Amino acid sequence: MKVRDIMTTGVYTCQPDTDLARVAVLMWDHDCGFVPVVDASGAVTGLITDRDVCMAAATRGLALQHIAASQAMSQSVRACLPDDEISEALNLMKHFKVRRLPVIDAHGYLQGVISMNDIARCTDMKKGLAAKDVVSTLAEIGEHRTLTAA
Repeated sequence: MKVRDIMTTGVYTCQPDTDLARVAVLMWDHDCGFVPVVDASGAVTGLITDRDVCMAAATRGLALQHIAASQAMSQSVRACLPDDEISEALNLMKHFKVRRLPVIDAHGYLQGVISMNDIARCTDMKKGLAAKDVVSTLAEIGEHRTLTAA
């Protein structure tokens, strides 16, 4: 089964200069915790999660209206292609410990998003993934990182 078969399309995005207050409203209004950041041409330049918004608010001492998405987003975009096998997307999620991946075309333009939720819903369907592979990925993503004392 291919990523295109289960990915979410019609994804809400923001631009690098969008303030975090707008990003938070977008997430709230559309019940999502992940917003791809795209440039004026539509190419994915970053990713912002609800956690990124919260951490920016807590660490910067500024109102969300005064923090741009570009200041809080992850610039390391891990993505997959629509024609990738779902197992490939799952392996990327496991390796990079992420719950969602933007789905881009060969030029970096957003086509959709694939999430662990999308993958879990197709588990054990005809030609789908085995439940053990999904559980293994969730366990890896959720593994606590080791903090060192400063």
